[in-house]
Amino acid sequence: MSVLIHVATALPDAARPAVLLREAEAAGARLAFLQGGEPTLTHVLDLLHADGVREVRLEPVSTDDLTYARSWVGRVAGHWHRQQIDPPVIRFGERTITGREAPLSSPAWDAPPPYRHHLLLCRGPRCSARGADETYRALVGALVEHRLTDSDVLMAQTGCLFPCNHGPVAVVHPDGAWYGPVRPGDAARLVREHLCAGRPVDDLRLSSRTSSTEGEA
Repeated sequence: MSVLIHVATALPDAARPAVLLREAEAAGARLAFLQGGEPTLTHVLDLLHADGVREVRLEPVSTDDLTYARSWVGRVAGHWHRQQIDPPVIRFGERTITGREAPLSSPAWDAPPPYRHHLLLCRGPRCSARGADETYRALVGALVEHRLTDSDVLMAQTGCLFPCNHGPVAVVHPDGAWYGPVRPGDAARLVREHLCAGRPVDDLRLSSRTSSTEGEA
């Protein structure tokens, strides 16, 4: 028996599980997430292996970059394969996963990277529904325009940051500056004024009282 697994590879995919599940069911497939959502790819592989499935086919179903998807789905499946006794055959496109894929560990990923600011952008359900994907692209474009690298601004997309009424929400650390809503049109100013010049953008900021009150709601 061969089982098809739809693998959602992008972090924002975790905000639309119902849609992805319907698409998987229509294709006769199981749904798994590479990051951010459940069940994870390794968990689904564990379940299928325990059920005696002898062949698995992996198919990325995200709008994420396909090069990224091919790299990380292969790495994660290869990592899982190496841990098993008598694993099933795992097909990934034209490839067969052998366990000889690149490992999850690397000397380059052994320590937290140096950075001046840590920029977090919420990609939870509400922020995603309010256009956080466009805000993300605008922020990345502004960082590139100002030639800011990861050592200047380490940007990460996150799950829910809680003051959802103000989504899309962003946070700049170590300053503890919360912003929202951050629209695509706000991205250039936030990067230019706060991340380049060190001046928080007051009219976009959320007060700590607003954030804590809504986080309790």
